[in-house]
Amino acid sequence: MRRPPKKFHPEPFAYHEEIELEVETLGNQGQGVGRYNGWVVFVTFALPGERIRARVFRNDKSYSEADLVEVLTASPHRRQPPCPLFGECGGCQYQNLEESEQRNWKRIQLEELMHRMTDCRINVLPVIPSPLSYNYRSKLTPHFQRPREGKIDGIGFLRAGSRHAIVDVPRCPIATESINTRYAKLRMEIHGRAASFKKGATLLLRDGLDGVATDANTMVRERVGDTEFEFPAGDFFQNNPSILPAFVGHVTREALGAEARFLVDAYCGSGLFALSAAAEFERVLGLEISEKAISAARTNASRNSLTNVDFMAGDVDDLFAEVLFPASETCVIIDPPRRGCSGEFIDQLLQFHPASVVYVSCNPATQLRDLNQFTAGGYELKRVQPFDLFPQTKHLECVMTLVAV
Repeated sequence: MRRPPKKFHPEPFAYHEEIELEVETLGNQGQGVGRYNGWVVFVTFALPGERIRARVFRNDKSYSEADLVEVLTASPHRRQPPCPLFGECGGCQYQNLEESEQRNWKRIQLEELMHRMTDCRINVLPVIPSPLSYNYRSKLTPHFQRPREGKIDGIGFLRAGSRHAIVDVPRCPIATESINTRYAKLRMEIHGRAASFKKGATLLLRDGLDGVATDANTMVRERVGDTEFEFPAGDFFQNNPSILPAFVGHVTREALGAEARFLVDAYCGSGLFALSAAAEFERVLGLEISEKAISAARTNASRNSLTNVDFMAGDVDDLFAEVLFPASETCVIIDPPRRGCSGEFIDQLLQFHPASVVYVSCNPATQLRDLNQFTAGGYELKRVQPFDLFPQTKHLECVMTLVAV
């Protein structure tokens, strides 16, 4: 048996002790969750309904973590992962679970998180599936570490459960075929000049209408419905094009739901929501901290001949004083980074007090944290619609619709 790490706590299990347990549920990080004599144990890649043997590698104050050793009784929803690196590569968590069950558990996880974090008691709608469950991802960022003796050990992604070790990934099944083709050539180029690298690096492959870009500053074109966008390859843009028409269409319909005539798109980026929804509103204003993104958004407005859209650059925490639309006839769309909105931003938005807010987030935990501030500030949660933008992974995009009361 390996010696335990220095910080390993030996209670209630010894290091690498093997235990048998029933998996009861699925945690939002993709781990199966069960109990052993009442003690909670998280087991990587175990599925609900299974009886398993697991090997403990960490004891916390109220739970333990373990690796899956053997499935003794398999879930009827377990399947053979199509990727040979599933379980080693940390990029996917659910390739071993049928896709309909992936979506079902994501909905359950969101509903349970909502009940723990908020006083809202509203049913979460079924997760809207992605038209593509593989080959959907239009952006890939593989890594490699500093060469040793002029050679690079591997180019790929972090090993599951590790913060530093990289698994060599020659091909990613959730990336587009165009990316995989370009990635194979890029891997050969990188290995061929490995000695020229003094440290590790992160690569970029961004698929668009004109092919795959590998330079962050290359302008990439993408089409969502009838709207065409151009943006730097390294900038943020939702990277599952197959689901974007449905996703953007839902956000637009929710924004119209309060009979708003005006739209403010905060954190607008290169204009995804502002421009896609522009035809439905009298005037639209996009707010964004990045000057580069605002420049791209203005170019995109011209490209699509949209004359009723304006964009304003600056810190979104200070911009609502400049919004001249009547609040009672305005909807605000917010799509912040994973960390969510700042308290100052929400305070300012509440002072403006629009007719409705459509909150888009890739991190339900910070979204629900912010939801408490909105409900305390005079808004009622009307609808919670999740989207499976990232099949095979633990990630979930969620749209929450709030209406002033």
